[in-house]
Amino acid sequence: MTTVNAVAALDGLPISDPASLQDVRVEVPRLRPHDVLVRVEAVSVNPVDVKVRTGLGPQEVPRVLGWDAAGTVEAVGEAVTSLSVGEEVWYAGDVTRPGSNTELQAVDERIVSRKPTSLSFAEAAALPLTSITAWESLFDRLRLGPGSTGTLAVLAGAGGVGSVLVQLAKQLTGVRVVAGAGKPESRSWVEDLGADAVFDHHDLVASLGEVAPDGVELLFSPNSAGNVEAFAQVVKPFGHVVAIDDPVGLDLFPLKSRSIAWHWELMFTRPVHQTPDLAEQSRLLGEVAALVDAGRVRTTMTTAIDDFSAAGLREAHRLVETGRTVGKVVVHR
Repeated sequence: MTTVNAVAALDGLPISDPASLQDVRVEVPRLRPHDVLVRVEAVSVNPVDVKVRTGLGPQEVPRVLGWDAAGTVEAVGEAVTSLSVGEEVWYAGDVTRPGSNTELQAVDERIVSRKPTSLSFAEAAALPLTSITAWESLFDRLRLGPGSTGTLAVLAGAGGVGSVLVQLAKQLTGVRVVAGAGKPESRSWVEDLGADAVFDHHDLVASLGEVAPDGVELLFSPNSAGNVEAFAQVVKPFGHVVAIDDPVGLDLFPLKSRSIAWHWELMFTRPVHQTPDLAEQSRLLGEVAALVDAGRVRTTMTTAIDDFSAAGLREAHRLVETGRTVGKVVVHR
């Protein structure tokens, strides 16, 4: 069996340990009927990569991580109809399958789209996972549209998802967008992305009260632990919160008196559960690509590491683990 280069985790070691991510050889994946085989040119690192890596025990088979990629289609499965060999694509993949930190990856065509023609592979790789998460949060969970009104508060507006969500909300909905940021460079970043106002998410109630004194109708949260009582103060009665984090034992009771709705968003739900609308992810990535090529949405890549190896990916994981990155960290060939 032919093998290719990949970067894999063999144990949940600290990223400072050179063995935390290692260069390995893995078999070229066999294609399922709806799979395309992609030669991966660039990937970005997300918090989910760190979460999965640090949660591993000893692995008998190397675990290839990576859930953001841009590359070129090398082969297609027998049932593939939407893509052809040679096309440049982008996608976030499926957390239940081997990831994108490899030369060749098999991925279902229904969660893959042609990448924006105006972006390099590295610039494109910054966007798929965060774009899917932001899109599903806004349009599937919160049901927003061009005629929507009110104020949307985006916590961690300079983060990976927040950076896309601010742009999509401004481009495709009628809501006022206020973004949370803590550092001067984060404030400048979200203002450049189009946020109508910026608040300090480290002092949520007081700071958000300055830019939205009457409260907000909508709130996006990547950091919910310890914040629910604050959410109950800043979100108006009958408002909505959409959260993407994994807080253990979260108590939502403080939201009850205001009848505030809580929505979970996980962009892997469709591929993991093979939902009937699986191809929605391909469609929405196509919509985002069109927005990018029209100049309405920009890449969120801020750090590019030209070293597609274990060393390069360890550095990317290290940066993401700090929790202080603005935008996205990309590793490319």
